[in-house]
Amino acid sequence: MTTNVTVSVFMAMSLDGFIARPDGDVGWLHELPPLEDGDDAGYSEFFSKIDALVMGRGTFEKVLTFDPWPYGEKPVIVMSNALKQVPDELTKTVRIETGTPQDVLQRLSDNGYEHLYLDGGKLIQSFLAAGLVDDMTLTTIPILIGTGLSLFGTLEHDIKLTLLRSKSWNNGMVQSTYRIVK
Repeated sequence: MTTNVTVSVFMAMSLDGFIARPDGDVGWLHELPPLEDGDDAGYSEFFSKIDALVMGRGTFEKVLTFDPWPYGEKPVIVMSNALKQVPDELTKTVRIETGTPQDVLQRLSDNGYEHLYLDGGKLIQSFLAAGLVDDMTLTTIPILIGTGLSLFGTLEHDIKLTLLRSKSWNNGMVQSTYRIVK
């Protein structure tokens, strides 16, 4: 497989490595005091540089509960073998893709996408296992939630990373950006 697509992760997690509670609740992400001067920890800048967002079904179903839809007109690709349609109001920007991470990445590359944002624990795990993630920006929230949905799960082999940058804020958040060593 040959593509010119960059695949990035931009994710917040608890200090103990969870991205949500067991039931998918992410309310704990909003318990910190807000950052100063409208700082969004680099999310807007990152989001402006991607061509599309690729997420799993579970993440999509969670995001559907947010009001308003957080991605505007940015294309969203939902990887799912079970989901058959998206709500009518999202059909212009959201589509469903089936297949392996390699298959979907190749199709998106063939359609001209150059920079993808992955969202969703299981989806990120599958792309990591396939060696398809290029970089990860991980923001650690200073809270231990004890149990929940793990960002990484179990790995079949080591994945080596190179730290590109790290930043911290007064509210205790720490953000690190890594390149995946291939």
